[in-house]
Amino acid sequence: MTSNGKDYTYTGHGTNDQGNHYCSRDYGSNGTGYHYSNSNGSYYYSNPNGSTYYNSGTGYSQYTTPSGDTHKSNGTSK
Repeated sequence: MTSNGKDYTYTGHGTNDQGNHYCSRDYGSNGTGYHYSNSNGSYYYSNPNGSTYYNSGTGYSQYTTPSGDTHKSNGTSK
């Protein structure tokens, strides 16, 4: 099943008391993933291939590849 032309289905979503939003997805045989969008402007993605991405919302970001290599940008981490 697809959602918005993508190869995933939404399996859960919500917002906590601090106003932070999360959404989880099922990519079928490719695995699962999720993301958080936080009230402070930061966000985080965990992808089905094992990679992750974090953005502080203030210029700092960090990407981790499926093999564990980490790439960081300049800015302020929250």
